[in-house]
Amino acid sequence: MTVRLLAPLALLLAAACEAPPSRTAVRDVSTDVPLRGASAAEVARFREGDALFDGAFREADGLGPLYVRTSCGACHQVGARGPGGVQHVAAPAAALPFGHAVRPYVAAGASTPVTVPDGGTAQVSLRLGPPLFGRGYLEAVDASDLLRLEAAQAAGTDGVTGRVARVTFHSEPNVRAGYPTWARGTEGLVGRFGVKARNATLDDFSADALQGDMGLTSPMRPVELPNPDGVADDRKPGLDVTVEQVDLLADYVRLVEIPPRVDVPGGAALFASTGCAACHVPSLKTRADYPVAALAGIDAPLYTDGLLHDLGTALADGITDEQATGREWRTAPLAGLRFLDSYLHDGRAEDLAAAVEAHASEGSEANASVDRYRALSPAERQLLLDFVEGL
Repeated sequence: MTVRLLAPLALLLAAACEAPPSRTAVRDVSTDVPLRGASAAEVARFREGDALFDGAFREADGLGPLYVRTSCGACHQVGARGPGGVQHVAAPAAALPFGHAVRPYVAAGASTPVTVPDGGTAQVSLRLGPPLFGRGYLEAVDASDLLRLEAAQAAGTDGVTGRVARVTFHSEPNVRAGYPTWARGTEGLVGRFGVKARNATLDDFSADALQGDMGLTSPMRPVELPNPDGVADDRKPGLDVTVEQVDLLADYVRLVEIPPRVDVPGGAALFASTGCAACHVPSLKTRADYPVAALAGIDAPLYTDGLLHDLGTALADGITDEQATGREWRTAPLAGLRFLDSYLHDGRAEDLAAAVEAHASEGSEANASVDRYRALSPAERQLLLDFVEGL
């Protein structure tokens, strides 16, 4: 892999260079609110985790040696998406010894960032930080409900054949009452988080992001990532964050509420008849024993099936992530979508009509659904779009 030398800059200047790769994708700052029905203790955890989530990490906190952003909130603003994002490069593993992610900023004595290889032949894609609305609901979904949908789609005839994302646990165990605990290397877990469902739990999602996006090690992810300079530690020797900080971040994400919907009469019927609801399933069943009582044993209104789908050549990024192929994406939950103003994993669609059309390409499981959308009258298409925009 070719890496370009970036002249060392003061940390504040580097942070100031964190220009968003697309416009800010949130319409209303009131979206960042705790779960309705949360206990007083859970709301307190939400507030404490929220502050940590938005706080900028410094070199003295263990930032680096390579990083993408200095805070979680830079990619998940007020529970929504963006403005920050991560570029990913698809290439043979031998050409990318430091992973697929572009990490353009350096700290802690490092001088060589990981950037897009020279030559102009690499396939580069952008991933905006996904919205956090209702991610506790998603963690609470009973795995049996996802398996039920997988089986139902396999038996169908409309070309929709989603599959459960099976992932490996790459963290050290995090023992916490009520939540699953696995040994590092445990295989076959149900992935739920990330645009390709690479993480099975929110604590693993948080530890992974700390390590991968900010170079912050934790008891769950204790090793600095490989880097061109071979820097094995940073300005904070040893672990950079505690397991309690990982849990606070996970609890904050776990407790972000789904924003209220706007009701659009007649829209749900069109959503179902066009086939949109085959993948963007309106609700999923949660576990009766989930540790957050307000999320246990309910219908989670997420508008996703939680499964991986082949969306064809047009949306392919060429990157295999766990078992997800370069053409597969986990169905994005539509809950809270009305607070975004760009769509798809990279924000390429600036309106919902463009987002729907982008689902159609060679090999896409959504082709039949897009054809049914195109066959609607203009008034029906607008009604369907209004319904989705109200979610």
